[in-house]
Amino acid sequence: MKDTSVTKITAEFSPHGPEGEKYLASGVQVAMRLWENEQPNEKKPVSKHPYETVGYVIEGKAELHLEGQTLILNKGDSWTVPKNAEHTYKILESFTAVEATSPPAFAHQ
Repeated sequence: MKDTSVTKITAEFSPHGPEGEKYLASGVQVAMRLWENEQPNEKKPVSKHPYETVGYVIEGKAELHLEGQTLILNKGDSWTVPKNAEHTYKILESFTAVEATSPPAFAHQ
């Protein structure tokens, strides 16, 4: 039996989430999304999600506030936000990053 979970996502047709994120490929256990050219802003409201997130900074700088810690994220840095962890972030310089979530986060969540 062939694996039917193999997919390709064409960037121009990727759905966007409420915060401007672009949803990329997703599988059964993991999904990817892209934050592209996010501009400096005020700190976002505190949130928590039912999935674990790992990310990688492609360009820019951001401040991640996570469970009482403050992390400065620069180009080349990666991070983890545990499942259900309270966090917020503030973009300090035009920011592009890719994230993976497990279980998958989808545009409608």
